[in-house]
Amino acid sequence: MQFLAAAVQMLATSDKEANLREAEDWVRRAHAEGAQLVVLPEVFNWRGRGRDTAANAEPVPGPSTDRMSALAAELGLYLLPGSILESSGSDGRAYNTSVLISPDTGIIAKYRKIHLFDVDIEGEDPIRESEYRRPGEAVVVADTPLCPMGLSVCYDLRFPELYRRLTAAGAQVIFVPSVFTVPTGRAHWETLVRARAIENQVYIVAPDQTGRHPASMDAYGHSMIVDPWGKVIAQAGTEPGLLLANIDLGYLEDVRRRLPALEHRKTFLSGSC
Repeated sequence: MQFLAAAVQMLATSDKEANLREAEDWVRRAHAEGAQLVVLPEVFNWRGRGRDTAANAEPVPGPSTDRMSALAAELGLYLLPGSILESSGSDGRAYNTSVLISPDTGIIAKYRKIHLFDVDIEGEDPIRESEYRRPGEAVVVADTPLCPMGLSVCYDLRFPELYRRLTAAGAQVIFVPSVFTVPTGRAHWETLVRARAIENQVYIVAPDQTGRHPASMDAYGHSMIVDPWGKVIAQAGTEPGLLLANIDLGYLEDVRRRLPALEHRKTFLSGSC
């Protein structure tokens, strides 16, 4: 089984309608290239100041996901529209929510980002996602005719136990839509994406936002698609754009057969000390 996957790198702004139109354009371009799966970056439909989060959050399903579902149905492809800010109905904070959309049935999986980015990076203003966002709790894998797909978002990338859970649940492709900061991106982005692919012997599709943003942190770009051996098979620079790569599940099975690290796991080590 093989299929073509696309990752979209973009610079979203606080203009939701403009972001949605741009995303639709990139998805159509990917479809024209033959992509059966398209993945957008984190908070693709709105990026702005944290204090404006609640005013720009939406229900899921809601206006943005309905629009993306209609596009997926029209083009006949699977679509992961990065993530959007989902209204939580309490305390003004929103979930950072990623959905996977089927061309036939609409939303088939919904994941709320578990790990929130509360950090102090040298040379940068402190970032406190937890002030405006609520964490999710569930690990999510969606079974599709293409393959089982695991959902994660950005900062989750630093927590390998999540990706092990996704792989144990059957994921063969895992998504990491992101807005990685420039300092952390330079230092860690490629290393972390490749590590999650290598240790779990999965494909990682990791579209990042890119560029300078007047009302949010600057994003690193360098979106990537990485194969189960850890090879970078598609990578962007710092400009918005489209990545395409072949997902070869026969190759994935061959990697796992030749180097059966997943079979060699000692599950007794996964408990707490």
